[in-house]
Amino acid sequence: MLKGKSALITGSTSGIGLGIARSLAGQGCDIMLNGLGDPEKIEATRTALAAEFGICARFHGADMTCPDQISALVEAAAAEFGAIDILVNCAGIQHTAPVEEFPPDRWAAIIAINLSSSFYTIHHAVPHMRRRGWGRIINIASVHGLVASANKAAYVAAKHGLVGLTKVTALETAGSGITSNAICPGWTRTELIEPQIIARAEALGVDVEEGGRNMLAEKQPSQQFVSIEQLGQLALFLCSPGADQITGTALPIDGGWTAQ
Repeated sequence: MLKGKSALITGSTSGIGLGIARSLAGQGCDIMLNGLGDPEKIEATRTALAAEFGICARFHGADMTCPDQISALVEAAAAEFGAIDILVNCAGIQHTAPVEEFPPDRWAAIIAINLSSSFYTIHHAVPHMRRRGWGRIINIASVHGLVASANKAAYVAAKHGLVGLTKVTALETAGSGITSNAICPGWTRTELIEPQIIARAEALGVDVEEGGRNMLAEKQPSQQFVSIEQLGQLALFLCSPGADQITGTALPIDGGWTAQ
């Protein structure tokens, strides 16, 4: 379905971003990876992705707190593939603390990576999409882009902002062949969430698996984690012809969290 198209996916060396990269690559899409991690492991991931799916996979190590490096990332992807057809903004970090104790440097870093980096990638990628008359912008927000939780001031603010950015981009690109949507996952078992599960387990005096079940019971009626593969399939659908008129939406995939 996506043979001949290319995708730039931030935060894609692990977790949700890598899962989406695999889903798109499975449909023939060339991939520009970006993210943090051990260089040898990243290279192994890149080569394995290319070999498994027979696509071109590249990596760019742009620091998503630096606008100049983000610009260089977008231009490198466009130069490598001749276009940027799909942009997936998945880079994200987390810190939890009450608002009066929240470290200002953590606030700044979370806003920079979870929100501002998406503005910069969109800013630079949209002109490439307009020239092709087709594009897909998929922002990985969160259920926390729709509702709040305590002790997550920066994360909730950034994800609410990302949903707003998604809607504005959709209005400005409407009718151009470009769509802009946000995916809003509930609890997903990733490296970002694992420290929260461990902290909860320690606070309750239970093992990690019980800590995970306790976390699900509090928010997610399905009592199941959203899988990375499910998120990849939703992203893939948003790139399909069936989603041509889906734009400006924030799509929860949250086991019923926001239905309450």
